[in-house]
Amino acid sequence: MAASTDYLERIERWRADRLARLAADDGWLNLIGRWDLEAGTTTLGSAPESDILLPVGPDHLGAVTREDGSVVFSPADGGERLRFVPDRKVPPRFHVGRFLFEIMSVGDGLSLRARDKEHPAKLSFGGIDSYPVDEGWRVVADWIPLEQPIEAEVDTMVGTVNRVTVTHKAAFEHDGVRYELLPSYGTAQAPQFVIRDRTAGAETYPASRFVYGEDIEGGTIVIDFNKAVNPPCAFTDFAVCPLPPAQNILPFRIPAGELKLRK
Repeated sequence: MAASTDYLERIERWRADRLARLAADDGWLNLIGRWDLEAGTTTLGSAPESDILLPVGPDHLGAVTREDGSVVFSPADGGERLRFVPDRKVPPRFHVGRFLFEIMSVGDGLSLRARDKEHPAKLSFGGIDSYPVDEGWRVVADWIPLEQPIEAEVDTMVGTVNRVTVTHKAAFEHDGVRYELLPSYGTAQAPQFVIRDRTAGAETYPASRFVYGEDIEGGTIVIDFNKAVNPPCAFTDFAVCPLPPAQNILPFRIPAGELKLRK
């Protein structure tokens, strides 16, 4: 199906915004590490004796302490201590110099993830290739509430399991066959679907792609596969990406959205 001029322009604007988000200070191009946080105190810095060895920055940046259900950062320069309560949905973040740190809930444990706001990859990123825009892959699906919310287990690429509450499913037809997708994360207005289709491996990222529902209204939801994107794990080894549930592994090709990154 040919795409209208208005639709093409909207997709181009969306793609430009997508690239800007990837290259932002809290994007996926400047991650430099993810480390498990054990009970007690963990030191940070570029000095060899640091518990968490940063590739750049001062010898001694500070220390992170897990205590009483919270995480405390104590700067090495004696500045104000920062206390955070871990939150799986909105991981706490804090800035120290050129670094942005994030306290992540991974499975039943905690990890500290670091971004370098001066990372050269932000400037050298070559962009993402995509399939030609096809408005036929903008699908209006039924948005169906489940009789009872379910607690679903979501496997990840690092072997951990997260638990999410699912309240709806999206149903649509392709070549006369009805398929149902379950969301994993996202928000009520933009639920995230983790999918895999027959393009995976040869043309698109092998493990999965993400697509977000939009325009929820009157029992329907738009799933625009032209906006199917590579997961963060395509850009960095320090992300923790969900795998698709069984019903989201689709037995047909979706030649729309982002292709694998160029090597």
